[in-house]
Amino acid sequence: MEPNSGKNLVITVDAANWERIPVKTHIVTKDDQTADVVKKYAGPHLQSGDMLFISERIVAISQGRAWPIQDIKPSPLAKFLSKFVHKSPYGIGLRSLWTMELAIREAGAPRILMGAAAAALTRPFGMKGVFYRVVGKNINAIDGPCSYTLPPYNTYAKLGPAEPEKVARELAREIACEVVIVDANDLGVNVLGKSNESITDEFCKAIFKDNPLGQSKEQTPLCIVRKVA
Repeated sequence: MEPNSGKNLVITVDAANWERIPVKTHIVTKDDQTADVVKKYAGPHLQSGDMLFISERIVAISQGRAWPIQDIKPSPLAKFLSKFVHKSPYGIGLRSLWTMELAIREAGAPRILMGAAAAALTRPFGMKGVFYRVVGKNINAIDGPCSYTLPPYNTYAKLGPAEPEKVARELAREIACEVVIVDANDLGVNVLGKSNESITDEFCKAIFKDNPLGQSKEQTPLCIVRKVA
């Protein structure tokens, strides 16, 4: 129950101190159930009033929404559109053929083209994120192969989790504490699912603004968030 390298356990949000306790697990695969992973590794440490933040990655993987890139055959449209995606230093996003192909399969070509057109029209005005807002369906949670990702997923591409709100609510009932599913990296935090709408997105983003779970080989996809007395 120690912080990941370079991270702090405690952060101040809304004039209160909160512990972010990273929980290490085995390498999750499609053969795992998220609930089983949560109960095995986080369950013994949970206390009354805790919240459990979960990386969207293990939820998606356990749902079978990650594939080796050699199993993904990019379409001509994916090859074309991926050339125009902004290059980010914090991940590959939809810049790869494989992730763009997954986006097309998830949202459909018409919606992807609509998002691309809207982004092109608004880019001269400095508007960012238009593509993702138009397309929806948590397309911004799609990840591709990266050298810093824990093997074997450094050669995988994956969609975001299916029905993250439903997953969060079901998990909360099983472990008797609130659950938040997040897509967090060094660029920002996207809240995908919450078991309780009274937990604001702003609070979740503030709690995770320094990405306490890390983004490489920490192997800590679970984080217990606990208010410090």
